[in-house]
Amino acid sequence: MSVLRPLDKLPGLNTATILLVGTEDALLQQLADSMLKEDCASELKVHLAKSLPLPSSVNRPRIDLIVFVVNLHSKYSLQNTEESLRHVDASFFLGKVCFLATGAGRESHCSIHRHTVVKLAHTYQSPLLYCDLEVEGFRATMAQRLVRVLQICAGHVPGVSALNLLSLLRSSEGPSLEDL
Repeated sequence: MSVLRPLDKLPGLNTATILLVGTEDALLQQLADSMLKEDCASELKVHLAKSLPLPSSVNRPRIDLIVFVVNLHSKYSLQNTEESLRHVDASFFLGKVCFLATGAGRESHCSIHRHTVVKLAHTYQSPLLYCDLEVEGFRATMAQRLVRVLQICAGHVPGVSALNLLSLLRSSEGPSLEDL
C-alpha cells in the first residue's frame, strides 16, 4: 500500500481505466454501470474503492482518471476523501483527478456546505462536478461526461491532453475564491 502514481504501470492498448473513490457503494456501482453502458471506442474499465491507498497488486491496471465522489449529506464522505488524497501522487493533479459532489439538490439535508468542497477542489487545482447520482437521468448524463473525460485522460482523443482539458475546465469556472 503506497502512493498512487499515474505512470507506475504501462498503459493497456486501447484501454481506459477510471477509479471511482467514495463511501457510497450503491451510488458508485450505479454510476459505474451507467458508464459501462456508454458507447466508447476504447475498452472501458471501471474500478471502485471506498478509500485509498489501494492494496498493492501486480494485476492492477494503470489508472487514467481518479474521481473522488463526495456525498454532501455525509461528513464521513468528506473526511474519507481528504484522507485518501494523501495517497495520490502530485502528478495526478495535472488533469487526472476530479471531484464529484452529489446530493447538492437537497441543500436542507446537507451536512457539508458546498463552499467546503469548492475549497477542496481549488486546493488540489482539480475540477469539481455536481450531480445528484440518485436521479437516473442525471447519473446517465454524468456517466457520458466522465467517459469523455476518461478518453481524454487516457490519451485516446487526438490533439487534447488531460492538462489541456484541465485548463479548459478551469477557465470555464466561475469567479475564483479570492473574488468571492
